[in-house]
Amino acid sequence: MAATTETTAGTAPAANPADRLRDAFNRLGSQQKIVLMVAIAAIVAVVVGTILWSRQPNWKVLFSNLNEKDGGSIAAVLEQQNIPHRYSDTGALLVPAERVHEVRMKLASQGLPRGGMVGFELMENQKFGVSQFAEQVNYQRGLEGELARTIQSIGSVQSARVHLAIPKPSVFVREEQKPTASVMLNLYPGRNLDAGQIAGITHLVSSSVPQLPASNVTVIDQSGALLSQLKSKLTEAGLDPAQIKYVREVENSIIKRIDEILAPLLGQDNFKVQVAADVDFSQTEQTAESFRPNNTPESTSIRSQQNNESASVNQAAGGVPGALTNQPPVPATAPLTTPATGNVPGQPGKPGEQPLGKIDAAGVTAPLNAAGQPISTSKNATINYELDKTIRHTRQGMGNIRRLSAAVVLNHRKEVDKTGKQVTKPLADAEMKQINELVREAMGYSKERGDTLSVANAPFTAIDKSDSELPIWKDPENVSFAKDIFKYLLIAALIGFLYLKIIQPLLKTMFPPQREGERHTAGEGPGGIFGGTEPGQEEGGEEGATQVHIDHYAVKVQKARDIADKDPKAIANMIKDWMGVNGN
Repeated sequence: MAATTETTAGTAPAANPADRLRDAFNRLGSQQKIVLMVAIAAIVAVVVGTILWSRQPNWKVLFSNLNEKDGGSIAAVLEQQNIPHRYSDTGALLVPAERVHEVRMKLASQGLPRGGMVGFELMENQKFGVSQFAEQVNYQRGLEGELARTIQSIGSVQSARVHLAIPKPSVFVREEQKPTASVMLNLYPGRNLDAGQIAGITHLVSSSVPQLPASNVTVIDQSGALLSQLKSKLTEAGLDPAQIKYVREVENSIIKRIDEILAPLLGQDNFKVQVAADVDFSQTEQTAESFRPNNTPESTSIRSQQNNESASVNQAAGGVPGALTNQPPVPATAPLTTPATGNVPGQPGKPGEQPLGKIDAAGVTAPLNAAGQPISTSKNATINYELDKTIRHTRQGMGNIRRLSAAVVLNHRKEVDKTGKQVTKPLADAEMKQINELVREAMGYSKERGDTLSVANAPFTAIDKSDSELPIWKDPENVSFAKDIFKYLLIAALIGFLYLKIIQPLLKTMFPPQREGERHTAGEGPGGIFGGTEPGQEEGGEEGATQVHIDHYAVKVQKARDIADKDPKAIANMIKDWMGVNGN
């Protein structure tokens, strides 16, 4: 019994897990050991690479198409601030996506990128004693660079260069020359500049240089096309962009009013409205001056009045020349004329009456007996009356609507029939008439102006959205997501292949499955190599344990005999391996 116990103790496996692992590893051949280590190393490398790859930042373009000078300056700033960056195959500078805007603002505060040109910062490094010519050249270079930077801020312009030709000032007016400018634009692919933007660039350059007229500014693009001479068709037709914009605003406002009144009745997608407005942009002025006589006495007003009254007495001499002619006349015995009213001689006269024998006319008062014949009087009166004068100045504002044309199409009304199927039916005549009246009022219909309105009712064709929408497999976001999933699945498949095809068979070789009788060893219980007791050991004590050892040993010996009988060559090779291991 003691001998049996010693033999069992000598063949029992080691109780230490490390020893068990060493024994299991020794069961593998040399090639199997190498394959196992390579497979484990490959799995570890794939797992570590996956973790590091997942932790890498998502790179995004910071700047592209940088020249060497700007690229070196930006790279120096990024290295100084410990910001990770790298260059792509296309030459773009990449930084982590979450720091793109932060880095751009930091670089902008330092004036980077400069775009390969210098601005007025060139004047900050002026050396002492620089000549006036060099100072003028630096100023012109700085002005050209600042203008180019300003033009590059336009969305369609990728880069720009400005050349200024500023002549020397002259004291002679006849020899004075105006400055000229040339602008070279490099536009983004697929983008163009309209006439307004070209005019804006032209006036920007002309306003930045003293005495530079806009006609002396030449603008070309990267293909050599002369842009400064382009004229818009609207400009040639007499309309400017502001007037076209006003027409669009008028049409859109009318369409909006019609939409707001039809949407509650028909639904937003059941009608379409189009309006064309004929707007008069002509501007006229008229001045009218009219006169009207003052017919009524109460409205009559005298502007000026002049009265003239004169009287003359002729006392020409008569008779035969001689002594008698020179004698004074004898007083008359009777008056020559008898006034209508007068005083009788010898009687007192009344106030206001002239005495008999006197004349008082036109400021001339003379006794009647002294008045000769004949006597003449005259009276003239000139009266100027005011006239009713009206001056009217009329100025008609432009932008008046000359004519409106509106077209409205209505969809058929959708109803559900008795079978529950959805059908469409045209609108009733009364409803069409009501909608026609509402549209007329909403658009401000005027028959005198010549407005037209057309309202039609027709079924709408369903829009097939499948053609307009991108398929799922063509969506860029879905494609990117599928690529990421494919990468992870490829990594998982590689790890699974290494484990299932290489590591798992080797593990089976290292830890072969045990039979039911082999599990009850002296040092092993139900817990395996970590010890434990069988239920029979607790019940039977030492005798049960000894019997188990004897039975287990007998089973192992019998199994070894069977293997030796079936394959003696394999047993011989195994013994050689053991001897080689023990010899080492």
